[in-house]
Amino acid sequence: MEFVSTRGDQKVLSKEAIYLGIANNGGLFTPVSIPKIDFEHLKELNSYKEVARYIFSLYLTDFSKEEIDDCIEKAYATGKFDTKDVVELKKLDSSLFALELWHGPTYAFKDVALQVLPHLLIRSMPDSYKKALILVATSGDTGKAALEGFRDVEKTKIVVFYPSEGVSDVQKRQMTTQEGKNTYVAGIIGNFDDAQSGVKEIFTNPRYVETINKMGYFFTSANSINFGRLLPQIVYYIWSYLELLRNGFIKESEKLNFVVPTGNFGNILAGYFAKRMGLPINRLIVASNINSVVSDFIKTGIYDRRREFYKTISPSMDILVASNLERLLYLVTGNFEMVKKYMLDLRENGYFKVENDVLKSIQSDFWGDFSTDIETKKAIKRVYKEFSYLIDTHSAVGFDVYRKYHDKTSDVTKTVILQTANPYKFAKDVLNALFDDEYNNIDPFEAVEVLYQKTKVDIPDGIKRLLSKAVLHPDVIEKDKMFDFILEKIKDN
Repeated sequence: MEFVSTRGDQKVLSKEAIYLGIANNGGLFTPVSIPKIDFEHLKELNSYKEVARYIFSLYLTDFSKEEIDDCIEKAYATGKFDTKDVVELKKLDSSLFALELWHGPTYAFKDVALQVLPHLLIRSMPDSYKKALILVATSGDTGKAALEGFRDVEKTKIVVFYPSEGVSDVQKRQMTTQEGKNTYVAGIIGNFDDAQSGVKEIFTNPRYVETINKMGYFFTSANSINFGRLLPQIVYYIWSYLELLRNGFIKESEKLNFVVPTGNFGNILAGYFAKRMGLPINRLIVASNINSVVSDFIKTGIYDRRREFYKTISPSMDILVASNLERLLYLVTGNFEMVKKYMLDLRENGYFKVENDVLKSIQSDFWGDFSTDIETKKAIKRVYKEFSYLIDTHSAVGFDVYRKYHDKTSDVTKTVILQTANPYKFAKDVLNALFDDEYNNIDPFEAVEVLYQKTKVDIPDGIKRLLSKAVLHPDVIEKDKMFDFILEKIKDN
């Protein structure tokens, strides 16, 4: 299978797409064609790892079976995820299900992909490449998941940049206490888009690339701009369909809705790949917070980042430039020149508008809306009261937007809402949602214990241990100092 840049001019196989991370012209590597699922074969698969092996084999055609098997076995080894089958599906009522993606080492959905990516990368690198330098911009969860995935992995170093005041206290502590001889972290004075644009600038600056190459490294990414990050996310859509089928919750070929809390558009794009592969999906429901640039685009066809940036209680979704939308535009239009024009308009004018036929095509698969912080808190309280089910502030955006979707469409299609993080990662906001802001003045880490006392939902061991861990990465820098920070950290290593 070949992968092409969304902006044309470069075509590669999967190994090169993974180790490069991003195309030379700034485009994102995307499969030239999307393979179809063999459902008869799929129904014979008994575990999450078996489903992953099958889906990987359809896309990673220049990997050997042994390479794929080894990557999956190492990523999903016993003990890495605290549930039997990597992810877990919970039935809430006869038509509503919660897909828990947060059972990995950092308690966020990113673990499902970022435990695999390091192993894919190592097997993709040409022998002539000495060391991979992984750059990550994070709005919260990707950073810790990438640091944990790449920690002490041979032939790699990883540098993570996060908005210094734009992540939760638990997320920040998870990153700044990260161990590993090849891990480096810095807060950026600014928001996630500043961190993400800074990383992209470094990737595409010839002088920076040459400097790094002379030091024996090459740049690559662990963000969802790397197809090696996106691919593992396709698996859990397909696995959840299979799980519902096996348990008699749906009939064969019965359509499902998936609701996805959405920031950088990678997670929901994986669902779109699954649909194009033949998975019977009715609607992919885009759930944004008040930084609603993506859900607004789904409604209007206008992507406009010229708006106020809001810090919310769902910080991993506080994003105004959703990188993976570029892949969707290519998959819908099949036209490099159109994609290049959209991206040029976005960079130079701050917005772009798609043609009516393109918008109609997107709307046939997607529906979008957003949730305010007040609505998000109400959703946490409502879901806990109705289902005795505790959710985090991002998953709650999904529940609230699904309520709006159901109210507006009366659609009774069975629906899976993706649960993107463990509620204890955002304990203070969850606690305040349940108890009407009674705990506004509490310490965020004290909130973890109080939330446990109030709900008796188990606290993950890794979050319990955070307070006793030493801060190893205290740096906070200006955006224009990012490359200097990288050089300083790797020059003597």
